[in-house]
Amino acid sequence: MTEQALNVFGEPLEACGFDPITGYRRDGHCHTGPDNPKGHTVCAIVDEGFIAFQSTVDNDIATPRPDLAFPGLKPGDHWCVIAAKWYEAYLAGHACPVNLAATNVRALEVIPREVLMEYGVDLRASDGRTPDTP
Repeated sequence: MTEQALNVFGEPLEACGFDPITGYRRDGHCHTGPDNPKGHTVCAIVDEGFIAFQSTVDNDIATPRPDLAFPGLKPGDHWCVIAAKWYEAYLAGHACPVNLAATNVRALEVIPREVLMEYGVDLRASDGRTPDTP
């Protein structure tokens, strides 16, 4: 039996995004585990500043990589990013908003809770669906 992934609220992990489809496993969620050693656990709502900063630290997230099923990101995309890369952007003054309900609790192993909450957006809907849930 698979353990239920939790978000930073201690609730079941919600979907991060389906357009483009995100997640290390390309299932729309910021799941992690032994097959995801870098921890793509933060559901980032990427903006121009975040995308530009990533290119300065050898993490080009704008250029499509079809071989990795990676479409390239544009401002407004919801994407599961590596917690350490998001935190690095925060420390450099280039953090982007985070969908807290879709951010895996494991992100808190890298990023202090108060930092995530400062940049957090709560996109939980009353019916439990996020804006891009199919």
